[in-house]
Amino acid sequence: MSKASKHIADIEAALKSHGTASSDFDLNPGISLPHGRFLREAAVLIPLIAVQESIHVILTKRSSALKHHPGQIAFPGGKKDPQDADLIACALRESHEEIGLPHTQVNVLGALPSHETVTGFDVTPIVGIIEPGFRPRPEENEVAEVFSVPLTHLINTDHFLVEGRHWRGSQRHFYTVPYGPYYIWGATARILRALAERLT
Repeated sequence: MSKASKHIADIEAALKSHGTASSDFDLNPGISLPHGRFLREAAVLIPLIAVQESIHVILTKRSSALKHHPGQIAFPGGKKDPQDADLIACALRESHEEIGLPHTQVNVLGALPSHETVTGFDVTPIVGIIEPGFRPRPEENEVAEVFSVPLTHLINTDHFLVEGRHWRGSQRHFYTVPYGPYYIWGATARILRALAERLT
């Protein structure tokens, strides 16, 4: 079995195990969240693609012109629309819109437990293998860049750091997992940390 095939098998096994939901507030136990708060459903795709003998994760850098989270590193994805049959359909539709990924080129492996964001979304990360030959076509109004990071970098918990910044009158802590010139942090890093914890 090749290294790439072993990683895929490990991920499939990890996704079958039970896990707990994550949150942007995991590292901030002092923050009090209102009971009965309304969270909007959303989904992102964690797109895995073979690069030679290794598996990479495709990520995007959001356009600096966007109103929300400009310039941040993110998975392709977004809020669930009424026409989406389910959250998998949502993740695949958004991936097609943002990076030109046809749903026919995605083999869905499963999903991680949902993740609550500070912006009020309940995000379900969908994990999928992308068939070879995919060439990204970023939607220029939303996506400034499409790039990939070796999975081995992102599943090594030693590569994750905890940093902090002032937010709404208090210090908020969050995960980061830098890679070269890319500063991966916030919900994206927390979701990757959840995947790393399952695989280690």
